[in-house]
Amino acid sequence: MEIRYAAHPEDVKHYTTERLREDFLIEGLFQPGDLKMVYSHVDRVIAGSASPTNQPLTLTASKELGVEFFLQRRELGIINIGAKGTVTLDGEVYTLENKDGLYVGMGVKEVVFNSADASDPAKFYFNSAPAHTTYPTLKIEIAKASAVSLGTLEESNKRTIYQYIHPNVLKTCQLLMGLTILDPNNNWNTMPSHTHDRRMEVYLYFELPADAVVFHMMGEPTETRHIVMKNEQAVISPSWSIHSGVGTKSYTFIWGMAGENQTFTDMDAVSMDVIQ
Repeated sequence: MEIRYAAHPEDVKHYTTERLREDFLIEGLFQPGDLKMVYSHVDRVIAGSASPTNQPLTLTASKELGVEFFLQRRELGIINIGAKGTVTLDGEVYTLENKDGLYVGMGVKEVVFNSADASDPAKFYFNSAPAHTTYPTLKIEIAKASAVSLGTLEESNKRTIYQYIHPNVLKTCQLLMGLTILDPNNNWNTMPSHTHDRRMEVYLYFELPADAVVFHMMGEPTETRHIVMKNEQAVISPSWSIHSGVGTKSYTFIWGMAGENQTFTDMDAVSMDVIQ
């Protein structure tokens, strides 16, 4: 388990590019046959990936959690961005095709990831947050997600937001999760930007061509920075930071949130006159 500590915005103003990447960028996800996890002290979110090949991969607790099993005091959201695979929860098997999601409630003792074809593995991306009670496990196919269309071609941000783990779909303790697909020839997400001090956020950018990058914008509205990101990399966004991006080509991204509330529209909008 890799640990990332929280950062004060006044300190982040002085970070080098290297330090920004060390603290906020998550690299090395979806390595074949590997399970990777990053524990952020920002709302104690865990972001990770599992890409099983010849052997299943099991989600286990570690010293950092101080519990007997991973979901003893946590809930979990999973979205598969690879080929078909399965997630087995205490013996019950859930099959996830590409872009299928799964919410797993607190108390499930065994979580096992597997791929249908070792030569074309699943790519399970997951977020986990502390939980206070148990809600039922639920598979969410993209067709069953709550879809919201936003943006315009004139602003280069026409996109569809698919809310998977969201109050419109199911009950959770605090975790929110979904994915956003940009229309062809659109490049911007979440601009004009916003913050929400009540929730942090993690973005995973994917379906980005090898010769393309996303410039992820972060920082306080009057002290913005950027992190250059490639395909299948994630970034931690503290609650005080904006979280916008622009790609050299169209892309898709998964967003996950945890914090004080689950009101998706509870945002502090940042005027284009203010952002610097």
